[in-house]
Amino acid sequence: QVQLVESGGGLVQPGGSLRVSCAASGNIFSIYHMAWYRQAPGKQRELVAVITSGTTTNYADSVKGRFTISRDNANNTVYLQMNNLKPEDTAVYYCNAVLRTTTMRPAQYWGQGTQVTVSS
Repeated sequence: QVQLVESGGGLVQPGGSLRVSCAASGNIFSIYHMAWYRQAPGKQRELVAVITSGTTTNYADSVKGRFTISRDNANNTVYLQMNNLKPEDTAVYYCNAVLRTTTMRPAQYWGQGTQVTVSS
């Protein structure tokens, strides 16, 4: 019943900006923390950024200073603001959440992924 719906991906030129979002819906009781991962073709999925329920954030070294993760608790949504994008940022971006439903203990859920392509 839980679904993470992502949006905001697309094509952007190097140096440009993009904001992706992921909204959680369903029989959600509480969301503990949310994160963004990415996976480029032929590469392993990697953690990009994470934000806890206490709003503490952590970033991969490759995106520090350029990306910002935030959340809107009222709408069960997590955002990733991406600035000064580089071709190396091209990947499918996935949101991840650890949450509790009305019937289950906390568990991990994944979004469907959204494509971000950085190219001139």
